[in-house]
Amino acid sequence: MNASGWHEHAIVKRAAALAGCTALVLSLTATATATAAGADSRDPARQTLGAGDGWGAHGTGTTGGAAADAARVYTVTTWAQFKAALAAEGSAPRIIKVKGTIDAVSEGCDAFAVPGYDFDAYLKKYAPETWGLDKDLSQEPADSPEGLRRASADNQDRAIKAAVPADTTIIGVGKNAGFKGASLQIKGVDNVIVRNLTFESPLDCFPQWDPTDTSNGAWNSEYDTAVVYGSTHVWMDHNTFTDGSHPDSEAPTYFGALYQQHDGELDIVRGSDYVTASWNVFADHDKTLMIGNSDSESTAAGDRGKLKVTLHHNLFRKVVERAPRVRFGQVDAYNNHFVAGQDYVYSFGIGKESRLVAEHNAFTLPKGISPAKILKKWMEAPVTATDNYVNGKKTDLIAVHNAEIPEETLQSGAGWTPALRTKVDPGKAVPAIVDHRAGAGRIC
Repeated sequence: MNASGWHEHAIVKRAAALAGCTALVLSLTATATATAAGADSRDPARQTLGAGDGWGAHGTGTTGGAAADAARVYTVTTWAQFKAALAAEGSAPRIIKVKGTIDAVSEGCDAFAVPGYDFDAYLKKYAPETWGLDKDLSQEPADSPEGLRRASADNQDRAIKAAVPADTTIIGVGKNAGFKGASLQIKGVDNVIVRNLTFESPLDCFPQWDPTDTSNGAWNSEYDTAVVYGSTHVWMDHNTFTDGSHPDSEAPTYFGALYQQHDGELDIVRGSDYVTASWNVFADHDKTLMIGNSDSESTAAGDRGKLKVTLHHNLFRKVVERAPRVRFGQVDAYNNHFVAGQDYVYSFGIGKESRLVAEHNAFTLPKGISPAKILKKWMEAPVTATDNYVNGKKTDLIAVHNAEIPEETLQSGAGWTPALRTKVDPGKAVPAIVDHRAGAGRIC
């Protein structure tokens, strides 16, 4: 080991080419820190979720890759290196340190398009005046514009999704680390930490037109920025989620409908459990955060009794809706700040069999937006909403909702009391605290 206490350990892997590119050989630099038992606890990469810090601390808690030995600590600067670090053999804990902004779509959407795909031909073929609005595109053959769109979408799907293994910490180095156009898949695993990263939402290069979606048809997109799917003990902390250079407000319209190229920023679905999301920024997005993805009984069987999630000290800045929308989950949302724009629809969506506790939060609403919109009733489910502040004034969110929207009367009392909380700040103080401390670049 040299005088600085660092040495390099090279793991050479052949990285699969993205969209037909030449295969790359990469070197992943492992950081020679001490083993977990003797590690410097001041190193953010070795930090674990604190005891009692939300549902993620339940039971075994969330430690991610904190126990990784030196050979399992990787520093990555490219998408190929990142995917290789995730795929490195062995199940021992790992830490992946991200330096700079990694672009998963650096060659652009054209790199994913199959020969023959043409968007103008797609628009001509499926225009409502010729195709109609009573038949979807599911039976279109492979050589049709829809078939070529599907094949192109499959190429993008394979390229931009990254599967995160169990016992992993992914952390940004410094103030400007993150991903552009990537979809992080935390699927079927336990014990994952994701911190200090800025995520620019992936842009679906090939949205699908569905003539039968609503009475006028709609464009549907794929790729959540991060999805927790059937996983347990996950801590998402001090990240920033944004649409970046492609906000929905600048999206074009085709067939009279918004050409939607974004899905969710963070979805927690399919029986996931024990998740804490703290000190994150969710900004400038439409359908932001979903907990539980379906009302169907086939999905409900795996969701009932699960989807226990804590959201605290997050900033939701100019998001339109789903902050979050909840189905089935036992969700504790406290000390979050919601800053609405003029296109605001709602913050908390009360869905099937949900048990949401929303306390000590702050809402900054523009003139003309009523606090009655903060809660949205999708299905009958009780909710606890106490000590919340709207524009600095303590407000009974359930009372104002029921008074102004009596056709969607909400029941008060979620039927449980959160026990896994650390410091709870006064609701009135939340904007000053959260706005200055949430988001990427603020933990080191």
